[in-house]
Amino acid sequence: MKEITTTEVQQRLEAGEQLNLIDVREVAEVQAGHIPGIVNIPLGLLEFRMHELDKNTPYIMVCRSSARSGQATAFLEAQGYDVANMVGGMLAWEGQVE
Repeated sequence: MKEITTTEVQQRLEAGEQLNLIDVREVAEVQAGHIPGIVNIPLGLLEFRMHELDKNTPYIMVCRSSARSGQATAFLEAQGYDVANMVGGMLAWEGQVE
């Protein structure tokens, strides 16, 4: 499983890179604070909404601590998607939050 650090994600965003961040937390968790520009697909709905994603696009999976995003990364990877897990999740995130 590919992994990416919160620091690397933050640096890439601050450099103006357009990242495809998928936050797999529940809606209420996301509303409490999230990285600007994320797409929220709760883990429980991922199987039903993965058709919204493009297999040729790299995605970074995000959650609170990186456990659920790890599950999402493993699942999507098995389906042929280009995904990486943001290690540490929002607990380790030090960048901008909306």
